[in-house]
Amino acid sequence: MRSVWPPSPGELTGADLEAIYAYPEALDRPWVQVNFVSSADGAVEVDTTSAGLSHAADRQVFLLGRDLCDVILVGAGTARAENYRGVRAGAKRLERRRRLGFTTVPPIAVVTRTADLDPHSPLFTDTIVPPIVVTTTGADTGHLEGVEVLRAGDDDVDVTLVLQLLAGRGLYRVDCEGGPRLFAELIAADLVDQLCLTVAPLLVAGGAGRIAAGPAPAVPRRMDLASVLVEDGFTLLRYRRGAG
Repeated sequence: MRSVWPPSPGELTGADLEAIYAYPEALDRPWVQVNFVSSADGAVEVDTTSAGLSHAADRQVFLLGRDLCDVILVGAGTARAENYRGVRAGAKRLERRRRLGFTTVPPIAVVTRTADLDPHSPLFTDTIVPPIVVTTTGADTGHLEGVEVLRAGDDDVDVTLVLQLLAGRGLYRVDCEGGPRLFAELIAADLVDQLCLTVAPLLVAGGAGRIAAGPAPAVPRRMDLASVLVEDGFTLLRYRRGAG
């Protein structure tokens, strides 16, 4: 993988990527990074999952996002479609996390209005750190015994309150992995600080959706291009919150 913006000679090292994708230091508020991959014609999935669009370079940056964060935020629909499980605690990941000051792998916080989650799914059974379920005051969570549940809204989940509740637990570095509706809600609330978008050199067409899709349009938010990495025709774009 190499950087074309800012221009840099040679292949990027692991240390280079850590520096490029590092969260700001000394955070005093939640800081949200969103990760997505899409085709060149804007499709967010192939056969209902993102796997058909991915590449080793995209996967490397995706996993790095997990290594650098305090918590992974994901919508329930994406967690189901992608068959989510807990973050693996491999030797390389633990070495990096401990070197960066973390004690263990990050939890996965699942956003769901209804708490309609299967407690026997890998998300709950194949994990080292238990997930956090973020739902509404009216959702029935009796089937999620022993799981930490955060209530963030009455009829729908309030993403601003979600981040406040996570921050109250010391979880400031937020790595959002989708899906499109959750991303759209974060945009509408002006809560996105960074977008990491991999564009695959593929044309998909069909009925696949876009990376952000909500019931109502959001006010356009200015993002500045921060870096462009390339490998094997895949383009890894990083946008940060703009000044204006």
